[in-house]
Amino acid sequence: MNKFRTKLLFALISLIIIGLVGLEILLGQLFKSNYLDTYNDRLNKESNLLSMYIENNGGVHSINHDEVVKISHMLNVRIAITDIKGVLLFDSGKMENLNINGIKENINDVLKEEPENETKLVEKDEYDLHYAWKPVLKAGEEEGYLFIITKTSELRNAYSQIWWILSISLMMVLIVFIYLGYRITTRYTKPIEAATNVAIELAKGNYRARIERNELNETSMLSTSINVLAQNLQEMSKAQEIQQDRLSALIENMGAGLLLMDSRGFINLINKGYIDIFHVKSSNYLDKLYYEVIEQEEICNIIADVFRTEQKIRKHLLLPLGIERRYFDVYGIPIIGINNVWKGVLLVFHDITEIKKLEVMRKDFVANVSHELKTPVTSIKGFSETLLDGAMNNQDTLEAFLSIIYKESERMQSLIQDLLDFSKIEQQEFKLNIQDFDLYELINEVITMLDKKAKSKDIRLELQFQREELYIQGDHDRLKQVFINLISNAILYTPPRGNVIVSLFDYDKTVKIHVKDTGVGIKKEEIPRIFERFYRVDRARSRDSGGTGLGLAIVKHLVEAHHGNITVRSTLGEGSEFIIELHKYMN
Repeated sequence: MNKFRTKLLFALISLIIIGLVGLEILLGQLFKSNYLDTYNDRLNKESNLLSMYIENNGGVHSINHDEVVKISHMLNVRIAITDIKGVLLFDSGKMENLNINGIKENINDVLKEEPENETKLVEKDEYDLHYAWKPVLKAGEEEGYLFIITKTSELRNAYSQIWWILSISLMMVLIVFIYLGYRITTRYTKPIEAATNVAIELAKGNYRARIERNELNETSMLSTSINVLAQNLQEMSKAQEIQQDRLSALIENMGAGLLLMDSRGFINLINKGYIDIFHVKSSNYLDKLYYEVIEQEEICNIIADVFRTEQKIRKHLLLPLGIERRYFDVYGIPIIGINNVWKGVLLVFHDITEIKKLEVMRKDFVANVSHELKTPVTSIKGFSETLLDGAMNNQDTLEAFLSIIYKESERMQSLIQDLLDFSKIEQQEFKLNIQDFDLYELINEVITMLDKKAKSKDIRLELQFQREELYIQGDHDRLKQVFINLISNAILYTPPRGNVIVSLFDYDKTVKIHVKDTGVGIKKEEIPRIFERFYRVDRARSRDSGGTGLGLAIVKHLVEAHHGNITVRSTLGEGSEFIIELHKYMN
């Protein structure tokens, strides 16, 4: 804005300077013209008097030289008289620095040109010569010419003084005009400058900027209008921020996963729900094509179907996420703008895993429990009937059947106990008995308990740890149950002459327990399901060993109750490795 003020002031000063210079030139020329007119009138009067004097005294050939010289001195002029042909008849004398040849030339020029004016100004370096001439008549005819020559250095001095006075006067006027112009431009441009600055701040998004009130009626409306505009923009900005905050809070905390893509398939929005569900980073998704970053083929197919059909699509998906399988109710919604302009696709993921689990649990619980109880009950009933039919009289048969009945009843009791334990673990009132204990001692105790079982199958059971103590906080009995289940399973699914290695790793705030076997392994697609209730990788083997299918489900719940996590790595035919990570301190 200072540039605008400077340009405006410069333009005003330029106009003032041009006007004043023009005025100075005009006044100087008027003064010079007036001075010359006055001087010419004087010379004309003197030449008239001298010509009358010469005519009355007999003409140019009868003049009294002495009298003419006296008149020349009295008038402070040089008098020259010529005949009709221009021959110099009389010269009153040489004036200082005057060249007689130059005078003759000027006289001859006057006689040749016969100008209407009877005066002539010849400008020189040091002074000017002024010529005035008059024809001398005798008997009504021209007899010769009278020339009066005078130096006019006074004219030049007076002219320079006038120019000096005019210059000083105009300079003072210019200074006054510059001061007034600066005040005027400042007064009128300052409100405009303030309005411009506020407009720039508004353009930058600073809606709190305001213009100070001014007394100029010419700019007060502009200031008021901009202030009203700024206030309206500020209110609109606040309302938009509130609306944006509400929308962001809704999107981030709606409990569902959102994925927004533009019309080209680039991902523009991913909310916290989606990140938490699929355990991804937003930086790896934003501004990327959906089929380049989304690993689940089912999700990509839904997006492609929405792009192709431009219709809403709803599907139920079962997706493996880590060691779990989760159910999702997925909505694919096309975004159509004004005039049917294609904007993109919105995907909404509702995690219905728990609902599905409850539905499946209700269906499977009775089926699984009845199926698991059916075998031992059938065995007990069948062998009991056989004994009642007379087999009890045979001592060997009696002992064999009673042994089977006892084994089946133990299996039934184990199943019922696991169901009771699992029910307690899932109840909200379930609490851990947290205490400090030696984890190394606990695992060593479990290995000692299961060593006989391992040796019966010719399996090497080993504990690897660099030290002989590792204290953590947790529920001693529950963690003992966890390791008994894991190591028992490892022994169960490991063929003879195999290995089961239990390794401990001590970190700064956590510990990791690896239970690795060289057993049959687990198929990749079965890994997410092994922690489900009643799920068995090898049903025949687990049933023959008395397994209930609840062991790993109990292990997972107990580990999560300790705020830990369990992961599985397995290759079919090569073995499996269960990794449990626990915190050293529960606080």
